[in-house]
Amino acid sequence: MEPATWQKILDLCNRLSHVTYENLTKIIRLESTGSATAARNLDDSDQNDVDTWMGGGTCFSMTWHLYQSLRDMELEPRLVMGHKRKERNIHCALILPDQDSLSSKEFLFDPGYLIFDPLPIPLPQPFGSGEALFPLVPNSVRLVRPDMDSMELWTGGAIRGDGSLSSPMKLRFEYPVAGVGVEEFKQHWSESFYREMMTYPVLNRLDRERGVQYYYQKGNLVTRDANGSRMERIAEPERVSKLSEIFKLSPELVSKALGILSK
Repeated sequence: MEPATWQKILDLCNRLSHVTYENLTKIIRLESTGSATAARNLDDSDQNDVDTWMGGGTCFSMTWHLYQSLRDMELEPRLVMGHKRKERNIHCALILPDQDSLSSKEFLFDPGYLIFDPLPIPLPQPFGSGEALFPLVPNSVRLVRPDMDSMELWTGGAIRGDGSLSSPMKLRFEYPVAGVGVEEFKQHWSESFYREMMTYPVLNRLDRERGVQYYYQKGNLVTRDANGSRMERIAEPERVSKLSEIFKLSPELVSKALGILSK
């Protein structure tokens, strides 16, 4: 990869890292349009300008924005779907080949899981190591390649000074690395509007400079840093103000989405 191109990619990832993962925008758009396709098309039309998003987006919004931006740079990313246990196509990411490399190197981009660093993908044994560990903060990441067709994403706590993890590794997603076409990706995106997670607020934000992750679901706020995790319950009267402050969203957006969910 040319140094200038690589720097543009890193700058793009850094801009995206300031976007909050949230399903509130998604909930509002589905309510206002009445159909997943119409709601998705609202996001699709805005995808090339992070500033036009109402707040942030889920993995589909963030991955689609990254995909289109990389295509605009005349690169050739592949959209990939993530499977979790028995749930198929519940997550998405993308893989970018190093078009200037003779070594067939590829990188994983997974902004929907708050991974904003391009991760070099290991080759399976006997062609490569079969796995690679990335000491990100507050969540370390391990990529595992059982074979040429698949890849696993594992995450755990930050790595301590003695080399141990502050929390054990867990398998998060499995990805068929061949990827899917745009139309199939959009089909899974539309289907995601009717998943169970759309019945309650889900917010996730990473403060990369401080190494702190904030995660909110079903009234509980989890704050995670290099020292571990702590959970607190946010009382209903305080939810709009606190969620707006912590996740950098407008109070109007939070209030409107919570009002829709309360129905």
